[in-house]
Amino acid sequence: MTATKLRALHLPGNPLLLPNAWDAASATLVEQAGFPAVATSSVAVAQSLGYEDHQGAPPAEMFDAVRRITRVVSVPVTVDAEGGYDLPATELAARLAEAGAVGCNIEDTDHQAGGLKETARHADYLSALRAAAPDLVLNARVDVFLRAEDPKAVLDDGLERATAYRTAGADCVYPITLKSPDLLKSFVDTVGPVNGNLMPGGPTLSTLAEIGIARVSMGGGLWHLVNRSTKRILRGLAAGISPYED
Repeated sequence: MTATKLRALHLPGNPLLLPNAWDAASATLVEQAGFPAVATSSVAVAQSLGYEDHQGAPPAEMFDAVRRITRVVSVPVTVDAEGGYDLPATELAARLAEAGAVGCNIEDTDHQAGGLKETARHADYLSALRAAAPDLVLNARVDVFLRAEDPKAVLDDGLERATAYRTAGADCVYPITLKSPDLLKSFVDTVGPVNGNLMPGGPTLSTLAEIGIARVSMGGGLWHLVNRSTKRILRGLAAGISPYED
């Protein structure tokens, strides 16, 4: 499916909900449930392959996982490409296209040096990625809130980054883990479209829609819920309880 269709699904006030998948089976279930697009979760894909998140998995294995997903679904697929795996923008664009993805997340965390990338440098990377892939639906993750004890204290930095990333060609900005509806509304009003999170302690879907969010991700949420359920079943089995009995 085309990037045009994925981009059109980003509707402020009627957000695209993405329960992030990690393999062909989970992606198929997402599509069968009626969702119009599939997104991947980097933590879920990496851990399902036996690696840690934050670019702990070899890029080739991550792209192979994407390829298996795009082979079995007929809806657009957008990829959590972490920080770009330290690939040149032209190579990242080519590998996403070869894997069949029409969108991606790119975060501004520097996994090699630690901390965040300098705003202008990351904006330059996004600009190069946009030039290499004009149709790619580019979701620019803003990571300042991941480490902030007081989200208000880093709001200006977050908005500055988001504005720079939008200017560089990002279709949507993603202030990950930001829970405050008021602060999220600041992003909507200043830079929109905005990707919000559906997560414990965060705003409800209806609240996210009311403030004008255009896209909602679960991140690794579905992966963690599935693992929690599996652990509960396994504890029961270890205690001699069959999961097939009422």
